[in-house]
Amino acid sequence: MATRRPAPAPFKCSECGWTTPKWVGRCGECQQWGTVEEVSTAGVPRVSAVAPGAARAARPITQITTAETPRRSSGVGEFDRVLGGGIVPGAAILLSGEPGVGKSTLLLEVAAQAARGGRRVLYASAEESQAQVRLRAERTGALHDELYLASETDLATILGHIDEVKPELVIVDSVQTVSSSLSDGAAGQPSQVREVAATLIRVAKERHLPIVIVGHVTKDGQVAGPRILEHLVDVVCHFEGDRQTALRFIRALKNRFGPTDEVGCFEMTGDGIAEVPDPSGLFLGHGSTEPGTCVAIAMEGRRAMPVEVQALTVETAAPNPRRVVSGLDAARVAMVLAILEKRGQIATSKLDVYVSTVGGVRFTEPAADLAIAIAVAGAITGVAVPRTVAAVGELSLAGEIRPVTQAAQRRGEASRLGYTRVVDERSEKLADALDAVRVRSRRSAPTEPRRREDAVPPF
Repeated sequence: MATRRPAPAPFKCSECGWTTPKWVGRCGECQQWGTVEEVSTAGVPRVSAVAPGAARAARPITQITTAETPRRSSGVGEFDRVLGGGIVPGAAILLSGEPGVGKSTLLLEVAAQAARGGRRVLYASAEESQAQVRLRAERTGALHDELYLASETDLATILGHIDEVKPELVIVDSVQTVSSSLSDGAAGQPSQVREVAATLIRVAKERHLPIVIVGHVTKDGQVAGPRILEHLVDVVCHFEGDRQTALRFIRALKNRFGPTDEVGCFEMTGDGIAEVPDPSGLFLGHGSTEPGTCVAIAMEGRRAMPVEVQALTVETAAPNPRRVVSGLDAARVAMVLAILEKRGQIATSKLDVYVSTVGGVRFTEPAADLAIAIAVAGAITGVAVPRTVAAVGELSLAGEIRPVTQAAQRRGEASRLGYTRVVDERSEKLADALDAVRVRSRRSAPTEPRRREDAVPPF
């Protein structure tokens, strides 16, 4: 009876080099008999088992306590909201964003607030000199004796600063500009980013030291460098905003210690960055009762915010009327105009239509469909929507109003802000919703749009 080999070693043909995981009598490549021989594994390094200590021994999952991981506030409430309540000791946080959006300003404010709270903070800037960071700190009021500043691009030197300062929070700005002598290539190369990030994360875990790492983004908005960078860290936050407005949002794309649907709201001012705990008034007009406006309730993460949608229609003789959209999805606006004409019996094909949001906010979710339709219908018919009416709903091609996500929270926010009537899926049809708004409205213009020949002639 043949004996079975205890551990199958690789086999190789001595004639052509063909390999196989198990021994065969004839080579599968050159078809020679007796040429397949076992490859010697002598000298090949192998991983040997190491017995874990008592503190790291595997335990039944039922014996592991579920006590909440202690958190410490960063001093910036909106930043804590996104992190899930605060910074967890030993957490590695990656903050990304476009150039000039305010990442360094935000983290300098976080560092200053943490220092005022009695914690020693090390801010390692690899992109700016100490004098440049000091100038920004003077402008934003972020000066404190417990805030230590270092301008270094070498990873070993940054680790030396950590040993000397013994901080309770470390900020590295940015990971793409720090290099390690253990890896070849210039700073920012994938191998360098991987080595620097892995070393900083290891230090964070060993010393229970939270580290915030700034990351660059590509032109597509993705974090620059290897994808493993996002896998290694515990939290990935993205700081975004429009250069034309002062509003900034921070979102959690990954969070091992909290939810990923929270959004923090900030405003860039001349004195730095300021929190906006209640952004409800940022996206509303001055309460005008002119026809062509309607308020919708948008969701940014778990936060409900009112957004005013404004529409303007102008008669045109051009064969292709203009459709100008700002802050909304142009494709959805075009679809809403088609539904409005077909199902709502309101002609839009011979009008230039301009639709925009107030405050420069982006409102691209389907919940804006009904507000767009009511605003455009009001601009055409001259019916002004009362200030106490808000609209939330998605329109189908059949003219039906479909429910949207988190409808109860949207209605609750509308009620808190004084909107006594919310037009939503309970109206069922677009025509019924328009009739409900018309009943509650006062007419500020004739029902029928003024004909072109009745218009005032030009000078």
